[in-house]
Amino acid sequence: MKVAFTTREARPGDAPALYGLVRELAEYEKLSHLCTGTAEQLHEHLWGPRPYIEALIAEVDRGGHAHAVGFAIYFHNYSSFVAKPGLYLEDLFVLPEYRRNGIGEALFRDVARRAVERNCGRFEWAVLDWNTPALEFYRKLGATIMPEWRICRATGGTLRGMAERS
Repeated sequence: MKVAFTTREARPGDAPALYGLVRELAEYEKLSHLCTGTAEQLHEHLWGPRPYIEALIAEVDRGGHAHAVGFAIYFHNYSSFVAKPGLYLEDLFVLPEYRRNGIGEALFRDVARRAVERNCGRFEWAVLDWNTPALEFYRKLGATIMPEWRICRATGGTLRGMAERS
């Protein structure tokens, strides 16, 4: 039986629930040790003086109260090759017990719709190579998995060292 749900833009009071879902995602991806942020930081980056990200929340009604069961966090990037902004989907997650109800697809399509409305040249995201359900989900939606690209990352002391070298 399908679960009824709604999706909406996140609001300032949503930061604790949203961050709780981020922690659930980190646990699912076996990356909890890397999840060091806070709901307060998330709030600041969503609604502070300089917002860096945007978010959507999926909710189900449980006993007359809306309960957050999924989310999408995204932000603008830029493609110099097509000379247009893009949208980058940082995270898309639905609690396991609510999967297969169309919630992930609804969140994904909502972000894609924003990319179209904003005349973005690209809509991009990353997926872990072991996450077969996610890879199949994105392929089903028509995504191209780009095997020749690798994500590079610098954090902490390495990032500071890169910034300090002349």
